[in-house]
Amino acid sequence: MAKTSKYVSKVADEHGNIAWSAEENQIWQALITRQLSTVQNTACDEFIAGLSKLNLPLDRIPQLEEVSQVLRAETGWSCEPVPALIGFGEFFRLLSERKFPVATFIRSKEEFDYLEEPDIFHEIYGHCALLTNPSFANYTQAYGMMGLNASKEDRVFLARLYWFTVEFGLLDTPKGLRVYGGGILSSPTETEYALHDKNVERKPLDVLDVLRTQYRIDILQPVYFMLTKVSDLDEVRKLTVEDIMVLVEQAKKIGLHPAKFELKTTSKVS
Repeated sequence: MAKTSKYVSKVADEHGNIAWSAEENQIWQALITRQLSTVQNTACDEFIAGLSKLNLPLDRIPQLEEVSQVLRAETGWSCEPVPALIGFGEFFRLLSERKFPVATFIRSKEEFDYLEEPDIFHEIYGHCALLTNPSFANYTQAYGMMGLNASKEDRVFLARLYWFTVEFGLLDTPKGLRVYGGGILSSPTETEYALHDKNVERKPLDVLDVLRTQYRIDILQPVYFMLTKVSDLDEVRKLTVEDIMVLVEQAKKIGLHPAKFELKTTSKVS
């Protein structure tokens, strides 16, 4: 991750608290109010249950310890404050230790709808609710362990697994399509697109297929992978590191699927 950020994460005081400005709290309030209006009949039941457990404040940015107290009690996870951007090695290490990296800055008003880096809203609202779910929490830790000793080349393949599950995963439930990926959950536009656009390709999740699927992070996704329930991640988690590396080697040998978009290297988080 050689890319630099124009945002600077805030540093906590000796008590672990971060001083947020009135404007920053107002941005949080606007973001969470907007997102909560979209989750009914779009987000999966596990996400809704997690939000209830977190009981996130609507009028201010929560302190990380407030969120961590709930996560520790439910699944043994906690939030770890990090700079705006961290390297893959640090990212995998934190996940393997059940510490979810949270950059302690919030987007500006100018980037309310379009943001290159994941901010505290994306991480807390988009991901921490599901970290109260044992299957999702255990899968996320297992993913971190997969990447700890992987080569730089292999981590590019592993990134696709995270992207198409944790960030942009869908569920095909008896109630209809639902979202569990944080990248969709934190974007009303992508939520509507992922669930209803007729040009989107939605496929049952197959790990080898995922490893061969290219993506771009600054566009609406042309392909999404579906599970039937969040607990299906347990089956992916049961794959050993060796199993995953065998699949990575197979993906290299077979080759990538043709990209459904113009290849670029820019990035976005909604």
